[in-house]
Amino acid sequence: MMENILYNEKISSNLTSALFLVLTMIFSLLMLWRLDTSGLELLSGVFIFLTLLFLFYFINYRMLQLQITSQDLRLKFGIFYWRVPLENIERCGLDDLPLIKKYGGAGIHFMTVRGRYRASFNFLEYPRVVVLLISKRGPVQDISFSTRRPEDIIRLIQGMLEDMQHSSVE
Repeated sequence: MMENILYNEKISSNLTSALFLVLTMIFSLLMLWRLDTSGLELLSGVFIFLTLLFLFYFINYRMLQLQITSQDLRLKFGIFYWRVPLENIERCGLDDLPLIKKYGGAGIHFMTVRGRYRASFNFLEYPRVVVLLISKRGPVQDISFSTRRPEDIIRLIQGMLEDMQHSSVE
């Protein structure tokens, strides 16, 4: 079956990339200093781990790709991919989070919001859309993601959900 891509967006964040690059450089310098002064021991091992972790973040979280097809919603952040079939979407809307959770970091996060477990694919400087699932995927009940055009995405998904409801009634 031919896929019909209805919406495609790629977003990146210079702020997030710069943050992860600076953290990678800081821990690289600390690692090199510690290896030079003390050799391979626990603290140098911690710095090696943190250097590799932030290097991975820098590489992996450079771009979020969002696609909406006639079949599903797709989110891709580096090597991580999430697909939500349209028939598993209850509804969607603007993401309204408490301040601490809204600015709690960039990348992929898992959190509880109003008693529902959520996976969030986000950059800090963009608005987010939240999609409520009909059936959980593992423990996840909601998916939120950053976008430059939240109103367009909400309108598109809600329209597709209404079309599915009308076609199932007929």
